[in-house]
Amino acid sequence: MTNLSVSAEPVDPVQLDKLAQVAVHTGLQLQVGQDLVMTAPIAALPLARLITKHAYAAGAGLVTTFYSDEEATLARYSHAPDASFDRAPSWLYDGMAKAYENGAARLAIAGDNPLLLASQDPARVSRANTANSIAYKPALEHISNFDINWNICAYPSPSWAAQVFPDLPIDQAVRKLAEAIFAASRVNLEDPIEAWRSHNAVLAERSAWLNGQRFSALHYSGPGTDLTIGLADDHEWHGGASVAKNGVTCNPNIPTEEVFTTPHAHRVEGTVSSTKPLSYQGTLIDEIQVRFEAGRIVEASASRGEDVLLKVLDTDEGSRRIGEVALVPHSSPISASGVLFYNTLFDENASCHIALGQCYSKCFVDGASLTPEQIAAKGGNSSLIHIDWMIGSDQIDIDGIRADGEKVPVMRKGEWA
Repeated sequence: MTNLSVSAEPVDPVQLDKLAQVAVHTGLQLQVGQDLVMTAPIAALPLARLITKHAYAAGAGLVTTFYSDEEATLARYSHAPDASFDRAPSWLYDGMAKAYENGAARLAIAGDNPLLLASQDPARVSRANTANSIAYKPALEHISNFDINWNICAYPSPSWAAQVFPDLPIDQAVRKLAEAIFAASRVNLEDPIEAWRSHNAVLAERSAWLNGQRFSALHYSGPGTDLTIGLADDHEWHGGASVAKNGVTCNPNIPTEEVFTTPHAHRVEGTVSSTKPLSYQGTLIDEIQVRFEAGRIVEASASRGEDVLLKVLDTDEGSRRIGEVALVPHSSPISASGVLFYNTLFDENASCHIALGQCYSKCFVDGASLTPEQIAAKGGNSSLIHIDWMIGSDQIDIDGIRADGEKVPVMRKGEWA
């Protein structure tokens, strides 16, 4: 078994502190008196503590953190009775939903081993994921509807680093992953918060151009891909900083390189192949190939993790349809780093991607005032899941299609046209 103990200071403490400040002040823009609900793997304790410190220094009312433990997760798969895999802590998620209703912000620290459950029974993994998705829905709705300010950032845990850099001693792997996270999160710069202001302005400019075009669809072409994605009626592109319904401007993802909107759940046609592996709930799913008809995936395969993929697609009525389409240039800093993170927070920002499942209600004109029924009527998808997977590369061309059929180049060979 790999020794995952790490000697002192493999993670630069100065840059880690900067990441905590960026998470609180740019990611969340935490408000004075606002409570914070945080989740983190135990390995991320150093970052969670720094975020807690900076949150209180910014005037947080109460910071409450829930920690996960990889060994405890594996113990369930080794020793729990079979019925355990159809259960989830709905009481916990109901409590989180109540906190969000009362105005709390949400922060998640990513850092778990992306392949933690790779050797476990796919049927049990799927059952546990489905039960968790159902239980989590009351809390997730506040996040996907942008009722609150929220953020996800990352910590270089030893188990994650060992997967990304398997040929390095663990200290070096952690150090290298930390450097990659800090660079992607812009905390290796002298003034990260100002760097994020500038980056958000660029993403806002991209979003404004796309909103001005009013495309009715996007067409993707490249190896294994001939896909037309209809865009939802009155869709709206967003990128970088966003205003939540509580009036707070936040950066939900640290890092982020994408501009994104809502596709029409019933107007997707053609075939598409993934260009990077998808790490989902501890399972790696690679070389995904799917075919859409009338917005629904009717054929799907994968060279690895296919059992889990097929079970995910059967989660509910909306899980075979897509709820997000995002554009990312192939030359993004995360892509240029050459690192495959096996973590969607990073890998989605190296590549154009789509997301199975739930749409974001904010990606509509006046989205904050729309009911779920109105969102569905405009083409927005509803599901218990929201799973991003990568379909972009330096071989993919994208055209915007206007209502009259005119095509406008959007991307060529993975770069903005």
